Amino acid sequence: MAEWQICFLQNLLCSSMLCVGVDIVSIGRMESFVKKYQTRGLERFLSESEIALAKTFQSIAGFWAAKEACAKALKCGIGKELGFHDILLSKSPKGAPLLRLTQEKLEYFKVQDLSLSISHDAGFAIAVVVVNLRN
Repeated sequence: MAEWQICFLQNLLCSSMLCVGVDIVSIGRMESFVKKYQTRGLERFLSESEIALAKTFQSIAGFWAAKEACAKALKCGIGKELGFHDILLSKSPKGAPLLRLTQEKLEYFKVQDLSLSISHDAGFAIAVVVVNLRN
């Protein structure tokens, strides 16, 4: 390996840290929640634009799991340091889920990059979030 490649890898490894968060939720549980609390319940954890995207109970469960997985990847959970509305979900032109944080939280947690995957099967939604943090 060339010296410049070694330096590049050392800088990459020393300047950032990857963290992973995973969450799984029952779609039926989210369906019961929505039926009980309706839009008011959705507004507790989703923005207006996210509610417009989440048209099915499956999508709502996936969005819940995504926000919980993000909080786990940031090692804080949902609470004082990070709220549901600090985590922003959208979709790419191809329909892939996208994840962002508010500018304030990007700086607070020193986030370089975020990646999200959501899947649904057998009555469950699961989300995996990978966060690249600056040291």
